[in-house]
Amino acid sequence: MKGWAFALVVIFSVLLSWSIPRGESERAFLYFSSHEPLVKVVSLASADGGQDFFMEMTDSVATNIEYDFYRDTCPEAETIVRSTMAQIYSQHKNVSAQLLRLFFHDCFIQGCDASVLLDHSNGNKNHSVEKQAVPNKTLKGFDKIDQIKEVLENVCPAVVSCADILALATRDGVVLAGGPFYPLFTGRRDSARSYYDEAMAEIPKPDDNITQTLHLFSLRGFTDRETVSLLGGHNIGKIGCEFIQSRLHNFKGTGKPDPTVSPGFLNEMRVFCEDNGNEKSSQGSPMAATMASPMAFPTAGPMAAPMASSPMASRGMSEKPALRGMPYFQQLSSSVSSGAGFDTHYYQSLLRGRGLLFADQQLMANERTARLVRAYASDDGSTFRMDFARAMMKMSNLNALTGSQGQVRLECTLPVSS
Repeated sequence: MKGWAFALVVIFSVLLSWSIPRGESERAFLYFSSHEPLVKVVSLASADGGQDFFMEMTDSVATNIEYDFYRDTCPEAETIVRSTMAQIYSQHKNVSAQLLRLFFHDCFIQGCDASVLLDHSNGNKNHSVEKQAVPNKTLKGFDKIDQIKEVLENVCPAVVSCADILALATRDGVVLAGGPFYPLFTGRRDSARSYYDEAMAEIPKPDDNITQTLHLFSLRGFTDRETVSLLGGHNIGKIGCEFIQSRLHNFKGTGKPDPTVSPGFLNEMRVFCEDNGNEKSSQGSPMAATMASPMAFPTAGPMAAPMASSPMASRGMSEKPALRGMPYFQQLSSSVSSGAGFDTHYYQSLLRGRGLLFADQQLMANERTARLVRAYASDDGSTFRMDFARAMMKMSNLNALTGSQGQVRLECTLPVSS
């Protein structure tokens, strides 16, 4: 029964995402806030094998994750996340991209367990944590999750997990930024452990070739199509100049710029980022490299940026002065007609050879992924929005801790003491 209810929600959400004109997503967001549960207004329908996908989704997640998990223990939980996110977004438009990137970095390493938020691993202050790993050092949005958690703790103490907060806040941020709504299971629990070594080794890099990128995503169960759609999250936010520098000056240690970048585009990037210094070896992530983007990868070079000898507080790490960055939207796609963040401009940029990251542009180096890029670029964004929503639903269920596994942290930066 739970599976069918979720399927109904998914069908309605996807249909609505197709039908909402870009620029109307915030209005739809408000609609969802006051019209729940969604199941009541959905009729059973399916197209293009959609029902099989919905059943696959419901069969593949842990038993204790379900739609509206907090309906008895904290009925207002999802409404509180939505309203708090709306308040944050009204003052900080970049929060959507920040949380999308933060969510990816959490789920990509050992699943969606909020381990990336931890300052301690199992209470051991001397153990390096994920947020200290090179790909994660430019992550932002920790303070926004803390803000939402504080509101929820005042209403429902020790009930709503940080993992669920991050998943819900990310989804709501996507909607506020003009992206599609997608339903989520809840009931995740939080990890008491952080995975520094895994974060160092397994987060995709901005200078990875297409084979490396597809391999890392396939290890998490993502198809080529899902991978290409997830990378479309670079539609919003900025790619930090530190992740572009090696392409401009010292690509893969050659002492020369990336030969695949056209001279005109190379000059444009140099003009934009030249005053940002000559950082040639910093690392980030392709769902990651951004001041605010979701999935920008870490840059080339050895994983050798100096690491702190002791954990740093999340607020301190997340409030570094912002470095310059380049967005796909408008700045680099001025000749592409674009109505909002979540449309085709990322893919159209790749078609024109204007991928900011080497890993982004590499989507055109493989015929399978290039065909997907061309397909996403060929319509009004509806296909991409549908695929992105489905892939985000799948990502949100990766290796979730449930039931007696994990814990519900009282503070998202600290595990609950045994």
